[in-house]
Amino acid sequence: MYFLWYLLIGLVAGWIANLIVKGGGSGLLINLIVGLIGGLLGGWLVSLFGWVPTGTFGTLIASVIGAVVLLWIVSLITRHSRTTTTR
Repeated sequence: MYFLWYLLIGLVAGWIANLIVKGGGSGLLINLIVGLIGGLLGGWLVSLFGWVPTGTFGTLIASVIGAVVLLWIVSLITRHSRTTTTR
């Protein structure tokens, strides 16, 4: 049952992060993947600052932070590859 809950939190976190970074949705599957990977990344990042996310709200906040960072890193990589291929 917890697996479904983590999928739902990952989906919501990916959607929120996508709205923050791009301003639009990328689709259900992409949002889910970004949210799940962002949850892992966010949990690791916030633990570096001494905060251990607990509960649904804490997990969601950590997942959104991680997903935003993940989307930011991906946009830096894709922006760099676009500029090198156009010249």
